[in-house]
Amino acid sequence: CSAIDACETSNGGCSAKAECRRTTPGNRVCVCNAGYTGDGIVCIEINPCLESNGGCDRNAECTQTGPNQAVCNCLKGYSGDGKTCSYISLCSQNNGGCSEFAICNDTELTERTCTCKPNYIGDGFKCRGNIFQELLRDTNTSRFYFHLEALSIRDLAGPGPFTLFVPRTDVLNSDPRVKDWIAKGVMAQVLRYHMVGCASLLYSDLTAIGNITSLHGDPIHISYSQNSLVLNNNAEIILSDAVGTNGVIHVINQILVP
Repeated sequence: CSAIDACETSNGGCSAKAECRRTTPGNRVCVCNAGYTGDGIVCIEINPCLESNGGCDRNAECTQTGPNQAVCNCLKGYSGDGKTCSYISLCSQNNGGCSEFAICNDTELTERTCTCKPNYIGDGFKCRGNIFQELLRDTNTSRFYFHLEALSIRDLAGPGPFTLFVPRTDVLNSDPRVKDWIAKGVMAQVLRYHMVGCASLLYSDLTAIGNITSLHGDPIHISYSQNSLVLNNNAEIILSDAVGTNGVIHVINQILVP
């Protein structure tokens, strides 16, 4: 007589995911393979994510990849290896996308607010200071700023309000009269002729005005035709309404001469 191998056919009636082990002749036990659980007749894949989030951080997502196998991935707004996840402050990188002149505040996950600092105005993503500061930040107006600095003209750093007509940088650089005015000591008068005090006049305001008086003391004539504002029948406003905390800047394509 020979012993009957209970595992010989059909894996001894055990699950395909189980091992059939002979015990005594004609008998066997079924043991689920690693990664599976059950009585051996029925073996179910173990999902480790169902218990303690699979060992992942509470701010991570557990994803089953196989029998009793899983990967951990930190949720949006967190960084780490999945086992440990740390909150990412949006404000910690590049000021959260806010202006360099704004304060970034984390409010909730993946959210933040941007608020302009004191003495600046704007929506937090763009913040503007006084018009003296703003001159330097725009290549169209930076040359005018350097002329003011060279002559220590600081009117525009005051409380204002001011309306400022700025000849574009390339105009100031190319006009041969500028060197003559500097040599003759009259450049300060020319610059002040581009400034208007006690009013912050937007483009729409200027369309209803015929004359305004400059800080130099001479009037500036304003005419409006064919959707263009022209000063002294010569200089056209080509960029307008750059608003600062103490006034507004308009860029013109010619130098105003008192």
